[in-house]
Amino acid sequence: MILIVSAPSGSGKSTLVNHLLSHRDDIEFSVSATSRKPRGQEQDGVAYYFISPEQFKQKIADNEFVEYEEVYDNCFYGTLKSEIERIARNHHHVIFDVDVKGGVNLKRIFGDEALALFIAPPGIDELRNRLNKRATDSAEMIEQRVNKAAEELTYADKFDHIIVNDDLQQAQNQITQIVDDFLSHK
Repeated sequence: MILIVSAPSGSGKSTLVNHLLSHRDDIEFSVSATSRKPRGQEQDGVAYYFISPEQFKQKIADNEFVEYEEVYDNCFYGTLKSEIERIARNHHHVIFDVDVKGGVNLKRIFGDEALALFIAPPGIDELRNRLNKRATDSAEMIEQRVNKAAEELTYADKFDHIIVNDDLQQAQNQITQIVDDFLSHK
């Protein structure tokens, strides 16, 4: 089965994905590819596969992605077919931590085999505060992310469930219940 977790940057999707990974041993994280530089302590092959924009474009040409998106100018994110194949060989459910458009694309591709979850921030001001506290982006990039988030929030209705992450414990309980229910019925 496919689990898709999407949100505007800074909404807490990675925190919630990590919670699910610690809750269930039958779920495995699909490492996405990106052409952006690592932030903070991110390691290649763990958070993302970090590749150059040129390498990313070559993989697009070679049809190596299930889906991909140019999120910012010359900054790509995508799901490698090889990741889904690797996880399937382990007989695990795949969980994606992807941007909103990637989530919509994956849901379109996998249909009822996928559960698509949208993690919403409590508001744009709180989102800006979280991005500032994270201290991994320039002020200009934070404003770019906040502006993009306003657009991404309009996609929430394309997901199976919306979880507003204003209380972490409550959001963890909610996502766990939704995922447990989905996987128990498949």
